Amino acid sequence: MRVQVEFVSANPTGLLHMGNARGAALGDSIAAILEFAGYRVTREYYINDAGNQIENFARSLEARYLQLLGRPAEVPEEGYHGEDLIDTARNFVALYGDRYLEAPAEERRRVLAEYALKEKLAAIRRALEDFGVRFDVWFSEQSLHDSGEVEETIAILRERGYLYEHEGALWFRATAFGAEKDEVLVRKNGVPTYFAADIAYHRNKFRRGFERIINIWGADHHGHVARMKGAVAALGYDPGALEIVIMQLVRLYRGGELVRMSKRTGRFVTLEELVEEVGRDAARYFFVMRSADSHLDFDLDLAKAQSNENPVYYIQYAHARICSILRQNNAPLPPPEAVDLGPLETEAELALARRLADFPEEVVACARDLAPHRLARYLHEVAGLFHSFYNSHRVLTADRRLTEARLLLAGATRVVLKNGLRLLGLSAPERM
Repeated sequence: MRVQVEFVSANPTGLLHMGNARGAALGDSIAAILEFAGYRVTREYYINDAGNQIENFARSLEARYLQLLGRPAEVPEEGYHGEDLIDTARNFVALYGDRYLEAPAEERRRVLAEYALKEKLAAIRRALEDFGVRFDVWFSEQSLHDSGEVEETIAILRERGYLYEHEGALWFRATAFGAEKDEVLVRKNGVPTYFAADIAYHRNKFRRGFERIINIWGADHHGHVARMKGAVAALGYDPGALEIVIMQLVRLYRGGELVRMSKRTGRFVTLEELVEEVGRDAARYFFVMRSADSHLDFDLDLAKAQSNENPVYYIQYAHARICSILRQNNAPLPPPEAVDLGPLETEAELALARRLADFPEEVVACARDLAPHRLARYLHEVAGLFHSFYNSHRVLTADRRLTEARLLLAGATRVVLKNGLRLLGLSAPERM
């Protein structure tokens, strides 16, 4: 089955924040788990490079550009006020100087927006790659307008009787599909809304042959679910093929206090700042260790701690400890089928073996429910069972049969931990 997972899809007008970071960890882990379960997966980023936000973005950049060149200008109230836009305008001035100072405003804004979008998208791509996330497709919203797919989709909905005019605007009958209210698709001025482009985008997904479409959305998009599924049904597709994972907010804590401010933006903590402080592995694990629909309190001090209280350290240390044991064993091991498992009799050994056998079922359940937090919890449990086993039993003993059986158990644990960590985008260190 062909599956598309669309996630992050942040507006390319600024830096990635904690919500984007949680979406990146969730989406990439879900995609990896689905691949491991046998699905053909495409990771996709939807670039919101059209509409009002880009117009406001361009006007904000224009104001910063004019300010840097000594002209009076104000960033629009609905514009973008982040310090990063000053940096972008400064980079533009370094490249083009005052070339566009006397240019028509429309041309100046267009050139500034084109330059800034390339710069911002490159920064977003770098930040995500540093986070271990790579997309197969970067899909432009503007391309849907340029290709005529937005108009084509609106025409199909009109032909099927799902649109009507009211107060000069064109509306979609979302209430016919269980939504709370109908939605505008084309404004009074004839400009399609973001929702119109979003419907066209989902039609495009189905036309590309995806049989299961998964979107990772923030909590503020909860009301969008019913109307999007309704639009899919109105176009003649199965709304059950569209699955939406709604993720809740993230709160950062340091020293027991809520962290509100970023050194770089003055407003929100960026993905880059988080990774720099706690590392990629800790950040990714903490973002998926709770169900997506649960609020997440991210403890920065715990994420950095090298102790058993830190779940990432606890799991990775189990893997490194097993690698150390295997290095200490000097004698070659027989193939697994030749090892006599009879000597494994204690409850610690059997409990670990039983839980290891659950790994395939855990992956299937995670893929079915789109729930990587189940895998995070499972790995923590396996690590705990191994630590308990190790603390109560020697692996390398004078009894060769017992040693071989325990080495096989330890080796199987290492394989499960390594595979599970990889599915969550984490490393499996051999030394710590």
